[in-house]
Amino acid sequence: MLSRLTLSDFRNHEDALIVPRHAFVVLTGENGAGKTNILEAISLLAPGRGLRGAALAQMARQGGRGGFGIAAQVDGVTIGTGTLPDQPDRRQVRIGGVPRPASALAEHLSLLWLTPAMDRLFAEAAAGRRRFLDRLTLALMPGHGTQAGRYEAAMRARNKLLAERARGWDEGWLAALEAQMDEHGSAVAAARAALVARLNARLAEAAEGPFARPSLALAGPEGEDESVPLAERLRAGRRRDAAAGRALCGPHRVDLAVTHVAKGQAAALCSTGEQKALLLSILLGHAALIGAARGAPPVLLLDEVAAHLDPGRRIALFERLAATGSQVWMTGTEAALFDGLEAATRLRVDGGHVTQEG
Repeated sequence: MLSRLTLSDFRNHEDALIVPRHAFVVLTGENGAGKTNILEAISLLAPGRGLRGAALAQMARQGGRGGFGIAAQVDGVTIGTGTLPDQPDRRQVRIGGVPRPASALAEHLSLLWLTPAMDRLFAEAAAGRRRFLDRLTLALMPGHGTQAGRYEAAMRARNKLLAERARGWDEGWLAALEAQMDEHGSAVAAARAALVARLNARLAEAAEGPFARPSLALAGPEGEDESVPLAERLRAGRRRDAAAGRALCGPHRVDLAVTHVAKGQAAALCSTGEQKALLLSILLGHAALIGAARGAPPVLLLDEVAAHLDPGRRIALFERLAATGSQVWMTGTEAALFDGLEAATRLRVDGGHVTQEG
């Protein structure tokens, strides 16, 4: 858990200090007050670009000193990240006061989050679901990010080479890049498949309750024969890929298919409320997997999670969240959304200022 969080010139927060006293931390305030900014700051204490995926230069407070800082106490260790005024696009990470790569943050803190933007996950393009799937996979298999990065690098190099076909292709170079895509792509596909299998097994153990139970599957492009090695498919599809300007087969084309088990219906065809319930079920199941693997549950960041839920479902959600053993940070526009939640650190956010409720 985070026992202390400080923000300096981050978004609209000039200087904020939060000292949680309970497993639940509730942030309330009007839209635009800075509640989500606090969750985003916490999300940057893990590898990656945070829950908004924004550029670092956008995060420093307007009118501030330039750069920003985020620091937290986690199990007695101070971890922090931020930027310097003269290097707004370069991320700095320190653990225990010592400079470290951003990947080292994963050794100290595991985070999962849910934002209103993710309510559209099942309706948007497959790319969003792949990013969601890879974030879930990375939380349990840190090496997944390295394999995915190497696959993307080889694919970009191949795309560039195919675009230069007027000068003739270097067959040996193309073959080497396709072999790299095959090697790293196979690792990416295997990690995703393992995550889906483990998550489905965990979800099958959970009672249905007021939240729909999902089932997950991986779906490749229609007509693609995945029993054929990727390098062979890429070699056979060079002219097609050159015309398209991109590789038309491989793990970067896979989609995450989610089904509402009780209704036997694809998530994309479910109601908005059902889709949110499916997402919550996936998140809670994944949190349980992380807790079992790491020996400690992840920190959960839930933005506007109680909105549009009736009182009964809200109480059921709070009970499910308490059962995870996680520290849970939640935002909402009204304190009444969290009625029934007894032990919680309740904070009011107003124009970048954070105060204790009551």
